[in-house]
Amino acid sequence: MDRPMRQVCVVTGATSGIGRWIALGLARAGYHVVLVCRDRQRSIAVADWIAREVPGCSTETKLADLSSLRATHDLGQQIAAAHPRLSLLVNNAGILTAQRQLSAEGRELVLTVNHLAPFVLTDALEGALRAGSPARIVNVGSSTSDRAWIDPDNLELAHHWRMVRAYRRSKLAMMMSTFARAERLRGSGVVANVVHPGMVATDLVRERGATGLVWRLLAPLLRTAEQGADTPLHVALAPDWAEVTGAYVKDRAAVRPNRRALDAALVRKVDASTHALAAQTLSARVPA
Repeated sequence: MDRPMRQVCVVTGATSGIGRWIALGLARAGYHVVLVCRDRQRSIAVADWIAREVPGCSTETKLADLSSLRATHDLGQQIAAAHPRLSLLVNNAGILTAQRQLSAEGRELVLTVNHLAPFVLTDALEGALRAGSPARIVNVGSSTSDRAWIDPDNLELAHHWRMVRAYRRSKLAMMMSTFARAERLRGSGVVANVVHPGMVATDLVRERGATGLVWRLLAPLLRTAEQGADTPLHVALAPDWAEVTGAYVKDRAAVRPNRRALDAALVRKVDASTHALAAQTLSARVPA
């Protein structure tokens, strides 16, 4: 007798931190896990680790630099072509930098990796998620968004950039566009939610200077990556979350988000600005 086909899920930032534990949990749940990674050797290592932990699991790796919206869009198209029916997308990859940096495409880096790339990837995979419904989108946010303010006309913080301000804003922008997408997807069988994993000791901060040192000193006081994966996995897998959409989740429970994320007019403006930034970047593609 043929074995039933596995449901397919996609996890970004799968080589380290909570991403690898989310991927492991989904493999244990029987999914075919598409691991989106930046580095080939690390992607091989995490796939091997999951295979050792879950004999008989099914994984594949996809390499992409999520600081490039073009590469992210192409990745989404490749995954959708290979897997026209998806059950789950976990946008987990994130970054925090001590200095304002631009991507190779000229976009502010923190906003790009934390918000624009998940937005573009989800756009590219939305058709496959609809085809695979019931399906779920789980976006890994941050409680720092609770204290953020946002200007839809200045998402990239062209002026007065600060590390924490940029990170907070990127996560609030992600949340607001997630809520906008959840509304667009109502009735489609696809739900979209934002999850705060807790304060987790990960390699989110890539700096080697004072910022990285402070982060490493704080690490013993924070949750482990395995603990941080608990709430994202719960929202991805629990039957109780199959029909919940447009929620902000901490410690497995829906909580009230930043009041700005409840302002429908502001949410629409942020989402429209996100669309515009993504379209502008993608339309600048140089023909092969």
